[in-house]
Amino acid sequence: MSEYGKAGSGGLQSSQYDNIDRRERQKQLVLEHVDVSKDPYIISNHIGSFECRLCLTVHNNVGNYLAHTQGKKHQTHLARRAAKEQRENPASKNNNYIQTTSRVIHKKTIKIGRPGYKIIKQRDSKTGQLSLLFQIDYPEIESGLQPRHRIMSAFEQRVEQPNKDYQYLLFAAEPYETIAFKIPNKEIDRTTGPDGKFFTHWDRNKTFTLQLYFKE
Repeated sequence: MSEYGKAGSGGLQSSQYDNIDRRERQKQLVLEHVDVSKDPYIISNHIGSFECRLCLTVHNNVGNYLAHTQGKKHQTHLARRAAKEQRENPASKNNNYIQTTSRVIHKKTIKIGRPGYKIIKQRDSKTGQLSLLFQIDYPEIESGLQPRHRIMSAFEQRVEQPNKDYQYLLFAAEPYETIAFKIPNKEIDRTTGPDGKFFTHWDRNKTFTLQLYFKE
């Protein structure tokens, strides 16, 4: 029998753990040399995660966000954004040094409380699928903004004891507090088109509507 299999011998650290340690060291090294306050695309949301405004992705911590910025997706979006700005404002080509030295100041918004909402539970008469309809009112939403939503697993949230039978649907819009709804942890039917089962709408009355169906 190999010496590495004997109890108490300690063994050798696997390559999997080596990779994890190496990634953590790389994150810490990047954090020491990068000031994320100068990044115009990072947003700290109300649930402790970080969002990339450019790619519309969510990351658990700053290290993961910084790793994302080095990836192909983020770099491609940066190149497209630069090309678009150049087409719309050719004069900016000669003023790049001004843009690169500017610093983005993030505004701190004072929360005004939770928005009003209504939930309607339905069942499709043809397919038997359970449906939930959410209507969230944002009469005082900041100008130019549109509410955001996302689904979070029970193991990602830190408010309640994780329960694998549930997941959470979150809604956020400044200057309101983020609200979350506990829904069954079933696969959501995301079919689109005229008979689509996943629907969102933001109307002029400042009501955000989301309807979803669960697959049976």
